[in-house]
Amino acid sequence: MYEDMVTARYYEERLQDEYMEGKTPGFDISAGPIPGELHLAAGHEATAAGVCAHLTDEDTVTAPHRPHHIAIAKGVDLKRMTAEIFGRETGLSAGKGGHMHLFDPDVNFACSGIIAQGCPPAVGAAMAAKKRNETNVAVAYLGEGAISQGAFLESLNLASLHDLPVIFVVEDNDWAISMPKERISAPPDGSKRAAGFDMPGVRIDHDDATAVSEAAAEAVGRARDGNGPTLMSVQVHRRMGHFMGDPETYRPDADQQRHQERDSIERLAADLEAAGVDDEEREAIREDAHERVDGAIEWAKDQPEPEPDAALEDVFSNPPAGVTDEDPTPEFAGNGGGN
Repeated sequence: MYEDMVTARYYEERLQDEYMEGKTPGFDISAGPIPGELHLAAGHEATAAGVCAHLTDEDTVTAPHRPHHIAIAKGVDLKRMTAEIFGRETGLSAGKGGHMHLFDPDVNFACSGIIAQGCPPAVGAAMAAKKRNETNVAVAYLGEGAISQGAFLESLNLASLHDLPVIFVVEDNDWAISMPKERISAPPDGSKRAAGFDMPGVRIDHDDATAVSEAAAEAVGRARDGNGPTLMSVQVHRRMGHFMGDPETYRPDADQQRHQERDSIERLAADLEAAGVDDEEREAIREDAHERVDGAIEWAKDQPEPEPDAALEDVFSNPPAGVTDEDPTPEFAGNGGGN
C-alpha cells in the first residue's frame, strides 16, 4: 500500500509540473504538453491502496474523473497510462481518451468524466460474475458530490436487489467542485445511503490506509462469499483544486491549511515504522517509485503523436437502414411515419 501511495503522489506532482508548462501567465487550457483539463487526487491515496490491496486483475474497478491513484493501485500499465495522458498513439486508447477516460482491459479498469457513470458498469460486471458462478468482485469509486446522482442510487438498488458482489467506495473530500458537501447533500455522510437499500454501510472517518484496508477486507470477502454489496465512505482530503488552474477562491484559507496538514502517506509511514520498517527501507520504496514515474513520463514524452487521420479510426456508428458498402444511398422504408 505504501508503494502504491508514494507512487501515486509523486506521479501527480510530476503531472502537475508537466501540465502547467506553457499555460501561464494567462492560464491557457489548450497549451502545453497536456492540453485540456487535469484533475488530481493528491490526498485520496488511502482509498485506492486500501481497497485495491484485496483485488486481483480479474476484479473490475471503475473510477471517476480523478483516477490516477486508483489506476496505479489496480495495476494499470504506468507507461501506457502516461502516454494516454500526453495524447500519444501508444497510450491505452491511442491517445484519444485522455486522463479522464483511461481504459485497461488487462486489469479490468476504466474511468469516466461523467459523474457516477462508473456505478452501472460495476454493477454489470458484478452481475456477470454472479451469473458465471465466478468469485470476481467489482468496485465503483465516486466522490461525495455524486451520492445523489440517479445512476448511483439506481445502482445501489440493483446491487441490493440481486445480491451482487460489488463495493461502492465514496471518496469524501468535503468539496463537490466548489460547494461544501453540507450544501449539496442530505445526509452529507454517503454511507447512510446504504440503509435505504438494505446493505451494509461503512464510514471511515480518517484517510488511514490501514483502516480502509481492514474495512475493505471485510467488504470484499463478503462479496466473494456471495453475501452481497457494501457501501463504504472514506474521509479523504483534497490537497489541490478541483482541477489544475482552479483559483479556489471559494475555499477558506483555514480549510486549505487543514487539508495540507493531513497526510495519509505520513500516517502509513508512521505505522510502518512502528511495525519495524526502518527509514532506509521506506526510502528505497520511495526511490523506486520515483524512478518508475520519471521513466514512464520520459518514455511517454518520446512517443509519437497520432496522425490526424487516426481520428477517423475506431469510430463506432450505426448506419441508417439500407446503407451498405456497395450501396451508399440510404433507402428508408414507409412514408416516414415513425420509420
